[in-house]
Amino acid sequence: MGAIERNGYRFEPEFSVISQNGAIHVFHNGNFVEELKFEFSGKFPENDQIEEMVDQYCNRRGL
Repeated sequence: MGAIERNGYRFEPEFSVISQNGAIHVFHNGNFVEELKFEFSGKFPENDQIEEMVDQYCNRRGL
């Protein structure tokens, strides 16, 4: 999955299959804002899991 862009924010997911964890790096206007960590099972995180995390972040921030 590639980056997700919403309301001037860019969400860049990355993950480690070996460690079974990942993070979504949040940028606003090219500046790093924060890192959202997550865990998953299987070979890859589900796209729905990442989309849900982005949705929750945007809802909490009123974006």
